[in-house]
Amino acid sequence: MIWVNVLIQGILVGGFYALFACGLSLMFGVMKVINLAHGDIAVVAGYTAVFLAPQMHIAELWSFVVVVPIFAVAGYVIQRTLIQKSIDRDPFTTLLVTFGLSIVIENLLLEIYTANGQSVNIGSLIGDSIHVSSTIYISYISLTVLITAVVVLAVLQLFLSKTGTGRLIRAVADDREAAQLSGANYRHIFGIAAAIAFATVALAGIAYGMMTEIAPTSGGINLLYAFESVVIGGIGSLWGTLVGGVLLGIAQQVGAHINPEYQVLAGNLLFLVILAVRPHGLFGKKTAFS
Repeated sequence: MIWVNVLIQGILVGGFYALFACGLSLMFGVMKVINLAHGDIAVVAGYTAVFLAPQMHIAELWSFVVVVPIFAVAGYVIQRTLIQKSIDRDPFTTLLVTFGLSIVIENLLLEIYTANGQSVNIGSLIGDSIHVSSTIYISYISLTVLITAVVVLAVLQLFLSKTGTGRLIRAVADDREAAQLSGANYRHIFGIAAAIAFATVALAGIAYGMMTEIAPTSGGINLLYAFESVVIGGIGSLWGTLVGGVLLGIAQQVGAHINPEYQVLAGNLLFLVILAVRPHGLFGKKTAFS
């Protein structure tokens, strides 16, 4: 029964990784941009929720209603101004720009909030869980994050498959020049994709603040786990991102159960094995989000 609990905890952690990683997968699948500031943007979202909730007299639990739209707009603006200019140059410039954005965000947060951790206050929910047996328990907040990840990925998949804008995003991801010849404004489409990516990572940042403390420097490790989830699942596959996150979470929990020092190592070993056996990931596709 102990191993059953390890498996369950791995799946729950994997749900958070998938929520964190879906925006990263979308931006790379559509724009071929690896956003090195992805983790830091999530941290900013967590801090924004902590700051805005009391100012607007709303519970921090519901702060996502305000924060997510703000970050969607910010994602569109940042893409059209900062990221698009780097895309027009070359991919290496994009890496440098997003890395610089990450450094700026981290240092600004350190100046404003110092190194002290913050958390999104959700009251007694933080400690509540479903006790299936003496060795199996399911945290309410972790279960909610997993369900949220599944819902977000399902909505994104439907959006990309069933709506005109979604089909434009897929067309631009497949062949930017052909889509432009057909009349599509690929820069606007890139902006929409970035808005969605920023909105999802804002949601993940708030969830992270609910599950644990956020700090100005905590974006980097989450970026690493998000990147590993995307690579394991396969770039261009949203559901692959969920599978990748879950497999990474299970590997980490198994490693932690054997020895707490093996938690990160076990996940990294899985990542390396997948890269060696299937460099494009378990569900990697030649056509993004098909």
